[in-house]
Amino acid sequence: MPTTQLFLASTLYGAATLAAAMDAGTIPAAGRRVLVVSNNASVPETQPGPDLAPGFEALRGRFDRLVSWNELIHPQHPGGWLPRTNEIPMWERHVRLLWQLGDDDVELIVESIQVAPALSLAQVFLGAPITVYADGLMSYGPTRNKLGLLVDTRIDRLLHLDLVPGLEPLLLTEFGVPSQVVPSAEFTKVLAEVAEAAGDAVGRDLAAVPRDCALLLGQYLSALGILSTEEEERLHLSMVRGAVALGLRRIVFKPHPTAPAHWTEPLRDEAARLGAELTVLDSPVPAEVVYQRARPALVAGCFSTALLTASVLYGIPVARAGTRLLLDRLAPYQNSNRVPVTIVHALLPDLADAEAVRAWSPPSPERVAAELTPLLRAVGYCMQSQAHPGLRDEAAAWLAANLTADTWPYFKRRRLTSLGLPGAVPARLAFVPRNRTVRRVARRARALKKATLG
Repeated sequence: MPTTQLFLASTLYGAATLAAAMDAGTIPAAGRRVLVVSNNASVPETQPGPDLAPGFEALRGRFDRLVSWNELIHPQHPGGWLPRTNEIPMWERHVRLLWQLGDDDVELIVESIQVAPALSLAQVFLGAPITVYADGLMSYGPTRNKLGLLVDTRIDRLLHLDLVPGLEPLLLTEFGVPSQVVPSAEFTKVLAEVAEAAGDAVGRDLAAVPRDCALLLGQYLSALGILSTEEEERLHLSMVRGAVALGLRRIVFKPHPTAPAHWTEPLRDEAARLGAELTVLDSPVPAEVVYQRARPALVAGCFSTALLTASVLYGIPVARAGTRLLLDRLAPYQNSNRVPVTIVHALLPDLADAEAVRAWSPPSPERVAAELTPLLRAVGYCMQSQAHPGLRDEAAAWLAANLTADTWPYFKRRRLTSLGLPGAVPARLAFVPRNRTVRRVARRARALKKATLG
């Protein structure tokens, strides 16, 4: 029986990861390769999908066919639709007919298996083996949701980019899923193809990016409910000031594609006040294309995966901003962004510390394995203790030996208390968070203090 591979991609970056894995032979050949494109934007009709992004044409030839997941399930949104159990056989027959799969054996290569649309596709093809690929820093964290026996038992392996050499993924390890690295050389080669193919479409945009600039990456954190709009604006302003303090007078701000356009005006004004010039790059081109075409002198941001690709794949100096605040704000503790924020906060220098930025160099894999790995495993256990009970003793030992002013930001005392780990609230005070009277008195005290200071 012939085999058809279905590749699911929702970003150009993810499609490039797939192309690199195919080129390297990490994904074996098959009778047919079909790329299933999903546009996961909150309003897909207003944002182009990955197949319409500049540079995608360089990847299209690696697939025998391209199909749209959005068109298949319209008017449902890819991020919210799952097939009803009793309708799964009907959906599989429908998809096989619509995508001309016939009776082929199907293999799935998907991203973000914990959620739709990857989980949806896995449920439609209940008998298909699954390869999961990770295109970001979340692969180093625990699986955030239960997958169900009909999914987790079919996952053969995890493919990931080596974004933090020396650090092994925690994702899917509770199911005994082995991980395999997608070679960095193949990935950068694919990105070079994407950059060349994007040249005509975004040539004018990239021409406005000066070489040796400071590239600031926006992430639109207020849309995720992590920061307020005012706090995110202050974060961006601090990034401009940090770049200027390093002597960089040419600054490029790359906003999140869905961020409001008016956000950039205060940044232009602040840069002008400091004697610098700020350019806004609002093209949908990946940051890695900018790295190849303009070679920035510095890349700064919050916890974007592009920070690590700049450092690891292109050797560009990097710096972080706002991660300390985010570690405090992320809620609940299990929020899957916690691992990327933890990695960036632990590895990269603070943009506000110019001397640290100038002196920083990437840590060796040996140092990462010795210092970052135990921290991430402790954080991972605290995030998903039920999925990783075998990490409890290791996490407790690390916390007992390493909880300091520098490491406390990675943890929450309430979480440690609920898990009975070192750093927990002492037993004689454990009643306080649950005591309504104490909480009411505390609120009144804070209100009185605010009124007095105001």
